[in-house]
Amino acid sequence: MTSDSTIILLGERGEIKPKPRGETRRFSVSRFALVTITLFTFAFLYVPIVVLIVFSFNSARTGATWQSFSLQWYERVFSNARILEAAANSLIVAVLSTFGAVVIGTLMAMAMERYRFRGKGAWDGLLYMPVIVPEIVMGISLLIFFAAVNISRGLLTLVISHIAFCMPFVYLTMRARLADFDRSVEEAAQDLGANEWVTFRRITLPLLMPGIISSALLAFTLSLDDFVISFFVTGVGSQTLPVYIWGQIRRGITPEINAISALMLVLSIVLVIITQIIQRRQRT
Repeated sequence: MTSDSTIILLGERGEIKPKPRGETRRFSVSRFALVTITLFTFAFLYVPIVVLIVFSFNSARTGATWQSFSLQWYERVFSNARILEAAANSLIVAVLSTFGAVVIGTLMAMAMERYRFRGKGAWDGLLYMPVIVPEIVMGISLLIFFAAVNISRGLLTLVISHIAFCMPFVYLTMRARLADFDRSVEEAAQDLGANEWVTFRRITLPLLMPGIISSALLAFTLSLDDFVISFFVTGVGSQTLPVYIWGQIRRGITPEINAISALMLVLSIVLVIITQIIQRRQRT
């Protein structure tokens, strides 16, 4: 009874006001609109991927109509020497360019974050520039550069180009990580007798590892997926998988292309899962 009387008393004083009906209705409408937009967004993003995966198991020659379930297109993918060669080239380029981009990007981020020198702002802007420059401009400029220095197009030009393309993204990720880095931990380690190398290996590197893993995953995905730059700098015998897929699509989309795309999607999902597991272990 005490609680009921308290509520009545507060209501008489005007401290508790009933919610207007119109406000409740507006809340319901806004919530419905938010849920609708969210579902539409998820459908827009993932329904095409689901359709691609489903039709990769279609036995029909054309990908527009469903006939029956079959694994023949996956069998053709793994028995096609040109596809396997293009996939191997993509993996080699992605691994090498990821390693180079992570090393260079991390060192550049540490230098820009920790040291002061003349023209630092200009250098920082130059490192940001490749992120906003259109890929076609970067591809043409790299093609002209390799022709000017007389470097034949092949795996080497692909690796160099992908490092130049991926490094700014690594740099941005590591700058964000280093912005919250507490350098007092390093100073404490050096006060206890650790030299610079031991401090870097035992203190700095483990603390930066989540950012390094995230930037490496980003660089690997960008390199594996890149078409525009690869199209300009690839040579005979160094065709990557996206360039090969583009060449096949010009002749028409087949379930074999769907199978290749589904396999690339599975690889991306596996990389994300591995990254999440590593980062979770780093936190614990």
